Amino acid sequence: MTDPGGERPDLPILPYARREAHVAPWDPRTEAVAARLVAMIGRRRPDLQVEHIGSTAVPGLPGKGIVDLSMESLPEGIPSIVAALHDLGFQDQPGPDPWPPTRPMLVGAVDLEGTEFRIHLHVQPIGGDMPRDLAFRDALRSDAELRREYAALKSGITGGGSVDGFRYTHSKTTWILGVYRRLGFRIPVIPPPATIGILGGGQLGRMLALSARELGYRVAILDPDPDCPAAAVADRVEVGRYDDVAAARRLAAGCAVITYELEHVDLGLVKALDDGTIPVRPGPYALKLTQDRLAERRYLEMSGAAVAPWREIGSGEELRAAAAELGLPLRLKASIGGYDGRSQVRIADDAGLAAAEAFLAGSAAAGRPMLLERELDFEAELSVIVARGVDGLTATYPVGRNVHDAGILVQSSVPAGIPAAIEAHAAALATDLATGMGLVGLLAVELFLMRDGGLIVNELAPRVHNSGHWTIEAAVTGQFEQQVRAITGQPLGATALRPGGAATVNLLGTGPDRPAVPLGTEAALEAPDVHLHLYDKRRVFERRKMGHVTAVGASPAAALDAARSAATAIRWADADEEGLP
Repeated sequence: MTDPGGERPDLPILPYARREAHVAPWDPRTEAVAARLVAMIGRRRPDLQVEHIGSTAVPGLPGKGIVDLSMESLPEGIPSIVAALHDLGFQDQPGPDPWPPTRPMLVGAVDLEGTEFRIHLHVQPIGGDMPRDLAFRDALRSDAELRREYAALKSGITGGGSVDGFRYTHSKTTWILGVYRRLGFRIPVIPPPATIGILGGGQLGRMLALSARELGYRVAILDPDPDCPAAAVADRVEVGRYDDVAAARRLAAGCAVITYELEHVDLGLVKALDDGTIPVRPGPYALKLTQDRLAERRYLEMSGAAVAPWREIGSGEELRAAAAELGLPLRLKASIGGYDGRSQVRIADDAGLAAAEAFLAGSAAAGRPMLLERELDFEAELSVIVARGVDGLTATYPVGRNVHDAGILVQSSVPAGIPAAIEAHAAALATDLATGMGLVGLLAVELFLMRDGGLIVNELAPRVHNSGHWTIEAAVTGQFEQQVRAITGQPLGATALRPGGAATVNLLGTGPDRPAVPLGTEAALEAPDVHLHLYDKRRVFERRKMGHVTAVGASPAAALDAARSAATAIRWADADEEGLP
């Protein structure tokens, strides 16, 4: 690309503003902007080949109107390129999901003829995505039908209006990757016996590790407890807290991909690992959206999902004003941390309001607001799990019907016994939410089925989920195997429920803290098609999740009866019974 006025003064680089994406006709002035920018960069760095890529590089193709430029360098040269671009006035990428420093994107804006044009500057390591990006650009330039398909896809995503920029980008993934494949570019599969790193070694990490082993992968675990449930089935355990970046880096050494089994891992730790060296799936963006209940509510509303009426609360005055506005009963929840009913207060009367104020005061001292939401009168609790692969393809499991007790899931059954239209709505909603966050892996969506047939989203979890344990025995592909397939780039497995129904009942601990010795396993396993999973936790105490029982039967009701009967047979030895057979 040449700039006929290459000696013209530099265009001033203006601040960059993130905006919602909307599709506009191609503007030929973007070519002039690109040429001026290429010349500006070339005067500082004549060693660089800078290419105009993206939709504005394809005459006639509508798009967001952002001018994308790309350049390559040896990895050790990237910091000096970034410094030169900073000197020109370009800024680091804003937003919650920036490119890693190993292949950064800088941003800015210029004014040309009274119109502002936003700029993305991609600095890529040699051997990265630049050849693929150029091949995609050139294919669009030469193929009118490909341009028509791409334009129609963009218009379909935005619906003639505006959408979040991340949702716009991720919604194009499947189609774009299909074109890449036709051009000879594929996201490489991570084959066994590569090592999968798992942040968290609880029961979910244990079952994930077992599935990884069945597929021939090796497993490394990060957990603060050297005797965590996953330790017995892992090749390697790095002992460290979930905010210990040094321990996480030790975990990552020798791993081909990293995933997590819980949302309570530190976001900064995940960002530190997501530096472009090895993939982290799901990455920090999915974690950021789901570990903070306030961010999650905003994401859900931005995505068009229905949620319970809610308010962000930072003081007692705000709490009382919001309670008067929303009406009782309410739930006040910590925005970060807390699960299984912990870190929340139910407000049904003045006494509950006073307790909530005291709860809020402890959080307000740390400067962290809370979520206040109306308690809903629902017909049923549901959940749906969707898998999304590196190629953007998705697969959803049948919707499950759940029962919680004081915030802890105690049973799930499938089929959920809901109309097909509601089942389809739940699946589409989960798929849309996973696509919008660009998730690779599994997303569990907990829902309330309202008495009018509507669906309200309660919570999201970007991981394998307690309500999906039935899939191990009753689905064609269990959720843990599916997570391994997704994060390693393998094809997703079928998700259909095998004939009949299935149910899972959780095994919760009782009594004081003591060594965990299960009794009654032989009685629990007497029934046909009953499957017992014990998590090998070394200690048991009141309401701790110790295992689960899944039963498969002719119907969900029959399976639930069998699972409950088997679960009733299991108990935990008292201290004076320790060691009994």
